[in-house]
Amino acid sequence: MTNLIHKRILVKFSGESVAGDDEHGIDPKILDQMASSVSACKELGAQIGIVIGGGNLFRGEKLNKAGMDRVAGDHMGMLATVMNGIALRDSLERAGIKTRVMSAISMSGMVEHYDRRLAVQLLSDGYVVIFTAGTGNPFFTTDTAGCLRAIETQSDLMLKATRVDGVYDSDPEVNENAEFFSELSFDDAISKNLKVMDASAIALARDNNLPIIVFSLSEKGGFKGIMCGEGTFTVVGNKPVKGTN
Repeated sequence: MTNLIHKRILVKFSGESVAGDDEHGIDPKILDQMASSVSACKELGAQIGIVIGGGNLFRGEKLNKAGMDRVAGDHMGMLATVMNGIALRDSLERAGIKTRVMSAISMSGMVEHYDRRLAVQLLSDGYVVIFTAGTGNPFFTTDTAGCLRAIETQSDLMLKATRVDGVYDSDPEVNENAEFFSELSFDDAISKNLKVMDASAIALARDNNLPIIVFSLSEKGGFKGIMCGEGTFTVVGNKPVKGTN
């Protein structure tokens, strides 16, 4: 498994995945596992951008229901993604991987302000670039931010890490008879309400022909195999992705 099919990718990690078995906080073991997967892909010559959520540190739904302004809640969520990004950067750098964190919101002295041209140059120079603070605007999810950054940096595809090994017609952790989809069109993902990601993100990917691969964070070998077209996963796109199952 040495033939790299996808040169530049954008990996979307949920904030919840960083928490591991706990509902909240940051599990250092999970961060080290992510760093190991990234390192394996870097050894193949891959260029990797990362978008990470913040749900392990802050979720605004309850506060929003209690009367908090939605924009204020979303801004707090953006800050949570920056915290996760800094934590992941630490794990990557301890693994010997050159890493930069960029934020859609200016935070001078902590992380760099997002600059598309600089991000592309850093990726080309072998850095892992972690994109934080979502799009910098309220009402947009980190899934949408992931699609946006993938498109802006001309990534070959976006990988979305989840708790299961792809997309099913129902929750396989609850329904053992859930049907697995190896391939899906963007339109089917929306019309069947399969919750691959929010409709805005899927529409953005569809309109810009950005393939999405949904896989399990616990996939053996991390996402190195997927970069080479191997493993179990679901492909969502306008047409089949070269080298996929």
